[in-house]
Amino acid sequence: MPEPGGLTEISDGLVPSPAAEPARAGSSRAFKLAVATYAVLALELTLIRWMSQQIRIFAYLNNILLMASFLGLGLGVALARRRPGLIHATLPSLAALAAVLAYSRELKLLRLSFPDLSISLWGGEILQQGEHFAVNVGITMLLFLGVVWVFLCLGAGVGALFASLPPLRAYTADLAGSLCGVIAIALVSAASTSPPVWFLVAAAPILLLSPRLVSLVSLGAVVLLAFVSIQGAGFSPYNRIDLRRMDSFPGRPLVVVANRDAHQNVYDLSDHGVADVRFSPQEKKTVAMLRYMYDLPFNLTRSRESVVIVGAGTGNDVAAALRNGYRRVVSIDIDPAILGLGRILHPEHPYQDARVVPVVNDARAFFEQHHDEQFDVVCFGLVDSHAMFSAMSSLRLDNYVYTVEALRSAWARVRPGGVMTISFSTYAGEWIPSRIHRVILESTGRTPDRFQFDAVSARTFVVTKDWALHAASARLPYELSRDHPVQDVAVTSDDWPFLYIRPGVIPWGYLSVVALVLVATVVGSRLTFGRDLFGGGFHPALFAMGAGFLLIETRGVTTLSLLFGSTWIVNAFVFGGVLLIVLVANLAVQWRTPDDLRPWFGLLLLSLAATYLVPTSALLRLGLLERGLLGGLLNALPVGFAGIIFSSLLKRSSDPASALGSNLVGAIVGGCLEYVSMFTGLRALSLLAIAIYLLAFLFTIRWAGAGAPREA
Repeated sequence: MPEPGGLTEISDGLVPSPAAEPARAGSSRAFKLAVATYAVLALELTLIRWMSQQIRIFAYLNNILLMASFLGLGLGVALARRRPGLIHATLPSLAALAAVLAYSRELKLLRLSFPDLSISLWGGEILQQGEHFAVNVGITMLLFLGVVWVFLCLGAGVGALFASLPPLRAYTADLAGSLCGVIAIALVSAASTSPPVWFLVAAAPILLLSPRLVSLVSLGAVVLLAFVSIQGAGFSPYNRIDLRRMDSFPGRPLVVVANRDAHQNVYDLSDHGVADVRFSPQEKKTVAMLRYMYDLPFNLTRSRESVVIVGAGTGNDVAAALRNGYRRVVSIDIDPAILGLGRILHPEHPYQDARVVPVVNDARAFFEQHHDEQFDVVCFGLVDSHAMFSAMSSLRLDNYVYTVEALRSAWARVRPGGVMTISFSTYAGEWIPSRIHRVILESTGRTPDRFQFDAVSARTFVVTKDWALHAASARLPYELSRDHPVQDVAVTSDDWPFLYIRPGVIPWGYLSVVALVLVATVVGSRLTFGRDLFGGGFHPALFAMGAGFLLIETRGVTTLSLLFGSTWIVNAFVFGGVLLIVLVANLAVQWRTPDDLRPWFGLLLLSLAATYLVPTSALLRLGLLERGLLGGLLNALPVGFAGIIFSSLLKRSSDPASALGSNLVGAIVGGCLEYVSMFTGLRALSLLAIAIYLLAFLFTIRWAGAGAPREA
């Protein structure tokens, strides 16, 4: 911090320090700081989203990119006093990274494999000919470091402005700007805009901090490169959507490609489509098999009153339900853009039928919110996710759809004499249909019947209520599949919802990347803070607070997504709510700083213990209002208590900018520890957070003095 009445270098020149500057100048700096942190949050979300669409593997590695932004920001904030001019390199650096991303196909990065067989990535985990493990991990890390550098430059501007204001006033501006960033990106998502708009909204404010021609030209280059990357694609809040034709399949069906992976084929399985005279005998056989596969769930009940379809997508299953005479068809899909494509492009026009009720929602949330409805058929289509539901977590959009608790809820919606069916790809291997089989058995208490459709690498599981399918199987043209042994694999639950984790495989790819991220963090911290990490500007207590906070935020995101749905709207409210709670805590500390932090640490640890002891499944039994109040309170209390402790420690720090940098770098450790949940389950994150906050308490006692009187 500058000496009272002295001068401090901020970016382009010398300006009065906080003690000497007039109130108007202080307000101007607070506004600029808010603009800077707005840009940080908005650019972070934008870059993560765009990278996941331009390099396929990052659609499944969002949290790696999140850690890159935290690391860069933390190092940049800590470097600000020595290198404030780095802010001017932000947009040129972003333009250089954008050039790589815009031409990812030409650079052979678009379908870069992530060499880790422990998690199914629809083939993206398998090294292709000419690829090598070390090379692919190295490329992943180079891209990681590219993101780190962009945010390091932007962080230098944040740190310089942060150091020019009283700590808590600076932190208030920081949080206010971040909250505005969340709101802006939520509005951009709601409008289904494209990448050039994202970058204009996120990066244009940086020009206020770097009013140079090179920055303006660089911003123009970023927007132009983002435009180049579109190539006819559409965009939803979840996916980049491309359309192509499958030339090798009868009828050349339209293929919907989500985040560079084939997602859905749009079939014409009407009587006219199946009887196309242009088909060869083998093609007719394939199309007839598809017709049977889609019709199967809707041919098994006598009643034709109502059906609900999970993952309805462009409408193949919806068309099948209509062909079989159902009077009400509820079609659920989380992506409004894909539903819209089905309305326009499906050759059977199922969404134009008055019997269809399209619902844009998370399937799990729908079942939890409609306890009073029952259906003749609950049909899970070929649901598969090519996106993460949050950069804060390693969960995918559909992970909570296939847990024991989720299928138990769906089974409860099946009326007597009805049926529940689940179709799933067997492309990854026999272990994944084995997992689906075991989850169905545990959730319904009944062994599912299975139909194998080898031509499309799919299997349909059927479980009936109050009647036996095998008694009617003689009249079915496809035999029940009983020749596939069920492997002994872990069953997915709300605490361990990792459907795509392959059993018995060591995650060498993830371990390598996480180890390299930690190495980059240690090296970067040493270069920034000096050889003695526990001296100078480094703040070990706030470092630990950063690690713990990312864990409780991750735990909160996953819990509230389970309670209310894994939609982008829920995520936006969760992120915004966290920032709002921390902002209120900071204002409270500004008004009255606690003399002793020990009671607040005690309340924090007790609230974390409550998040561990109260399982989310218990909250799901409550009504929507009670669930919201109790679930929101359980997740808000740790955030609020941690916010009070953080703001108090920040106020006491002799170098608030470096203290904030320490906190952001600490978040990297929390991000790496989040991967532990793949082995321990999500509830264990609360125990990890307790251990880390205990460490923060010990650091506070040793370095900051929890019981010491507050500074004036």
